Amino acid sequence: MSRSHTRVTEALRDEACPVTEVLDRVAGKWSIGVLIAAAHGPVRFTELERAIHGISRRMLTLNLRRLERDGLLVRTVYPTVPPKVEYSLTPMARELHASLTGLVGWAERHRSAIAEARAAYDAAAEQSPDVG
Repeated sequence: MSRSHTRVTEALRDEACPVTEVLDRVAGKWSIGVLIAAAHGPVRFTELERAIHGISRRMLTLNLRRLERDGLLVRTVYPTVPPKVEYSLTPMARELHASLTGLVGWAERHRSAIAEARAAYDAAAEQSPDVG
């Protein structure tokens, strides 16, 4: 491999890695759920827990911390007993929410077509398994 090709490959990798990392973070199963659930205004931990089916308290806590660290959520603690904590989307997350809403709509519109395509693919694979 030539030196110039190696430099181009390294440059692409260095540029793509941060993008891939961000997409992996915001496109995760639980992150999408949190962002969609928090889109309608400040929301408390227990409200998020009820809204996101199947998430454990530990996983919710980890995702909230990551999203806050990434600048997508704001955590507000009120000095009450017991402490009241709310989570809100940042302006950057509101912009992301618009894209997620489109993606969720697309998934809902096409989920049956994808299921049919998978079934057809699997049936064809059973009829003629790959040799190599």
